[in-house]
Amino acid sequence: MKNEGASTPVERAVWFVENRLEDEISLQSIAESVGVTEHHLARAFGMATGQSLMRYVRGRRLTEAARFLAAGEPNIFKVALKAGYGSHEAFTRAFREHFQVTPEQFRSAASLNQANLVEPLRVDRSMFIQLDEPRFEENAGLLIAGLSSRYTFETNEGIPRQWQRFATYIGSFYGQVGSETYGVAYNCDDSGNFDYLAGVQVSQFAALPKGFTTVRTSRQRYAVFRHSQHVSMLRRTHYTIWTARLPNSGKVIADAPNFERYGKEFDPMTGTGSIEIWIPISEATNGQMKRC
Repeated sequence: MKNEGASTPVERAVWFVENRLEDEISLQSIAESVGVTEHHLARAFGMATGQSLMRYVRGRRLTEAARFLAAGEPNIFKVALKAGYGSHEAFTRAFREHFQVTPEQFRSAASLNQANLVEPLRVDRSMFIQLDEPRFEENAGLLIAGLSSRYTFETNEGIPRQWQRFATYIGSFYGQVGSETYGVAYNCDDSGNFDYLAGVQVSQFAALPKGFTTVRTSRQRYAVFRHSQHVSMLRRTHYTIWTARLPNSGKVIADAPNFERYGKEFDPMTGTGSIEIWIPISEATNGQMKRC
């Protein structure tokens, strides 16, 4: 892998956050400091850590607030301000949601034992795997139909079951184009939520089974990576792409659906056979960064 020793956007984002926990922090400000788009950073952080970047920021701030309270800080509003909350009420709601107790109760207990603390993250470089250089391809656009569900980076373990539900439909409805299947990630937001559609290409959106969702992709240039290991290793390939390979490529990630393409050589029964991962890119470079 090229530039294996270089710092990644995720590592630079963590450094930025740790040095500004008591300042105003937004996804935009972190992305500008890191040098990638907001969309890229949100996806890369989620793939690398299993959580959204802004949820991590919130967890780190609340963790430091908990340490102040456990040490006996008498002024809870002062702690709230340090954690980025403008009122005692807003701080209490967020604190109770994270720790299951109020700030007052936490201070009275004066213990960090068994608390849901969020410590500074470290990128797990042992997750990186060797990947071939991507090819770059212009895609004229696709009509994809299938079953869709909403996930966060913390709850995406439901995707394999989604594929199991969809498998019975493959090849059995009108308008399917080819035998390839597609896993499309779209409608991503800054909080780490995204829709994932398990589907096939179709010639039109009419006469589809009840409950199906459709996604239309526009003409777009893509970087196409090949995953040649068992499907259970797919997360490591995504991890390597988003955390290391894309940042080192000089390409800007476009705010458009990205997808996995399972071709004829992929065997869903054994989980073997190559898979293509299509990442949308823009014509800009990191030196001409534009906001997605």
